[in-house]
Amino acid sequence: MSKIWLVDNIDAKKLNESSSGCMVGHLGIVFTAIDNDSITATMPVDHRTKQPFGLLHGGASAVLSETLGSTASSLCVDFLKYSVVGIEVNANHLKSATNGLVTGICKPVKIGRTLHIWQTKIYNEAKDLICLSRLMVMVVEAK
Repeated sequence: MSKIWLVDNIDAKKLNESSSGCMVGHLGIVFTAIDNDSITATMPVDHRTKQPFGLLHGGASAVLSETLGSTASSLCVDFLKYSVVGIEVNANHLKSATNGLVTGICKPVKIGRTLHIWQTKIYNEAKDLICLSRLMVMVVEAK
């Protein structure tokens, strides 16, 4: 697939600079790579992201997925004319994680004029697929 981003000169460092002071920074999500058709980030499995039974919280996986997909959509539109908003997220939790880092890799399923669909695969450090998630994003006129 060819390059899908409309924003030039974007890299993981620039994405991370915009993440402090919000949920992304609070959960320790760190963008690690962006290439022609995917975006990658890690998230720690720690006191911020575990549920009371010591497992990675499914909601934290959904936050990682929505963070990646929403960020990806924002890089695919002219932000002077359009905004992007997540309208549906789902996550299939396939395996638990109790520590370390998880890595989410987000790729497009469909990039349309008004709807974007992104799939994020989340892996544990052993490279086991622990979550498969999909995000639908609506492109709306900027206000």
